[in-house]
Amino acid sequence: MKTKAPRPLDVSINAQFKVDLENPPTIEDDLAHLFLLRQHVRKCSPKLEEWFLTGETKEEAFHYAAFDDKGPTTAATAVLRERTRSTEPSSPIVRSFSLWNGESGEEGASMQSLYRQAKEPSFIYFNTRLSGFLSYANVLSTVLQIVQIWKPLFVTAGPYFYDPVFKDRPGVAWMLYLPRVITVQQIPEARALVPVMEKLAKGGEVQSGTVIASIADEAFSNENPEHVRLAHAMEIRLADQDLLPRYADGNV
Repeated sequence: MKTKAPRPLDVSINAQFKVDLENPPTIEDDLAHLFLLRQHVRKCSPKLEEWFLTGETKEEAFHYAAFDDKGPTTAATAVLRERTRSTEPSSPIVRSFSLWNGESGEEGASMQSLYRQAKEPSFIYFNTRLSGFLSYANVLSTVLQIVQIWKPLFVTAGPYFYDPVFKDRPGVAWMLYLPRVITVQQIPEARALVPVMEKLAKGGEVQSGTVIASIADEAFSNENPEHVRLAHAMEIRLADQDLLPRYADGNV
């Protein structure tokens, strides 16, 4: 019997956020936010420099570069505006698009934005198997960048096929950001607790959130039983203290 080959390491970073329904973002805003994310991840790997709008075929995707050095391209903005026009006037407005770095296999990466002009949250998604990206420092800095751009309700980072303990709550996996202060007394299993600070209008700053990391010295592997055991233990502890929100609560 052949031994099953291990699945290549990957990371999927997912965030949920709510929009200001009185001042809803435009397509230009969506792209501008993703451009800020691109400006960050390009520092982690040269393979994350170029991004294209996905199309019906691989060849079609190469037709529309999403960004140039200054920001979103005019062509990408026009294409997305036309695609959105064809899906409206559904109510509430929902628009979704994805970007691709033009690479395949273990050098591929994707971003996706799903915007909902509704009380329910919108989504941001980033995924890659790039070995050069899969470090604690790169994933943590990207999570922090997403927090800065979107002010999300939560962010999770871990393998695409990670199976959390609770299906109705975000998992810890490699990292979990929550917009609240978490202490080592509350989650002693954590390998790192990274405070997220927010500047105050009157000066100074206050902690507004915490990134909880289950692994800090290597890439999280879905096929490493110790990695999964530790992440599951943290999810149970957070849930027991009512610190791990439910998707149905309306807060996530």
